[in-house]
Amino acid sequence: MNETLKLKKASYHLWTFTISKIISILGAQVLAFGISLYILKMTGSATSFATGMICSILPRVILSSFAGLLADRYSKKLIILLSQGCTILLMGGLLIYGYTSGITVISIYIVTALYSITSTFNSVTFSSSIACLVDKERIQKATSFNQMSMSIAAIGGPAIGGMLYGFASIEVFLIVHMVAYMIAFILESTMDFKLYSKKQIEEQESVGMFKSIKEGFLYAKTKKAVSTVLWVALWINFFLSVINVGGTYILVETLKIKSQHIGVIESAGAVGMLLASIFLSTRKQSKYPLLQSKRFIILMAATVGLTSVPLWTDVGYLVNVIYFTFIFFSFSVFGVFTNTPIGVMLQTEVEEEYRGRVFGILEAMSMAMMPLGTIIFGVLFDRVDAQWVLLGSCIALLIITFYMMRPSIIKQVYPDIKENNIKLKEKVQHS
Repeated sequence: MNETLKLKKASYHLWTFTISKIISILGAQVLAFGISLYILKMTGSATSFATGMICSILPRVILSSFAGLLADRYSKKLIILLSQGCTILLMGGLLIYGYTSGITVISIYIVTALYSITSTFNSVTFSSSIACLVDKERIQKATSFNQMSMSIAAIGGPAIGGMLYGFASIEVFLIVHMVAYMIAFILESTMDFKLYSKKQIEEQESVGMFKSIKEGFLYAKTKKAVSTVLWVALWINFFLSVINVGGTYILVETLKIKSQHIGVIESAGAVGMLLASIFLSTRKQSKYPLLQSKRFIILMAATVGLTSVPLWTDVGYLVNVIYFTFIFFSFSVFGVFTNTPIGVMLQTEVEEEYRGRVFGILEAMSMAMMPLGTIIFGVLFDRVDAQWVLLGSCIALLIITFYMMRPSIIKQVYPDIKENNIKLKEKVQHS
């Protein structure tokens, strides 16, 4: 295929996978909204709700590395389509079970766990495929579009779910999800996942599963930028759980914000993510993505600290609503500006034969700390004043960022950065 045709195909991929992602993630968000309310309505128990979250998170932590291994060894397109197909069958099975025997909480837990497994294989494989679908110059645009899909779904999912929940049964939520995934399946079946693949087809000695996963860890260790990202992601996801746990708690319990205003505040986060993704899709790729991410992680940490300001002094109800709307918006913008350059860097810096395992390890390490962070910060918010928890998390995040991404590490990853800074200073002096 000549370069012109490849570029046309890449453009097709860019829009096709964006549309398929919007549709599939929107369907998933609608279902998640309905399932969570359905469990609470049936049981009235926060523990039951938390059990559903564990069923969703635990399989991702355990299987992400294995999913990455399969993405490296076998056809990415086949894995993605099989995972999509299995998800459709799962929801269809629960739908039939619901009509014949009635949907129970146990059946929801089982399907949630199985759905988490298929989603893990789908998300890890898709993440490691972006550099094979589009040309190198548009990897940042593709990554930004992927973030944009999630933000659109985050805005639309609860809105659609809320409208449906008032008059529709849980079976309707399942049908919506199935239809969304069927459309995504059809769109993704038309894509060429080997368009920009550089992997050579060759006979290789059979390597055991655990040894192959270990090779992925060892490979990541040899790449300073990649190993830094993995360790930073581990701790950042732990300490940023303070916002996931404390955000709603502070708004509801401490500041007594009304539910409709909480919806506005949380929507601001999704809007921020959307606008930041659109902006980055029009920009050139960062020359120093690790350095850019460091700066925005620092801003995220500062935002965590600033969240405590209304807790020290009474500034009034309206000011609180406006302030937290700005905080949630800013936090999401900084998150996109942190994640997008890192995603682009992994697509371009990691060799294709290891890319699946690296993305799998990254997802496993990111997800592993979320349940632990949720439990620890949940206990802390019950026992310690919220402003101290937020300030402590802010300080811890800053210490971790400044240590793990210290100047010596940045210079080790980008040896030319000092030379470029010197040239820049010389230009300023001569001008």
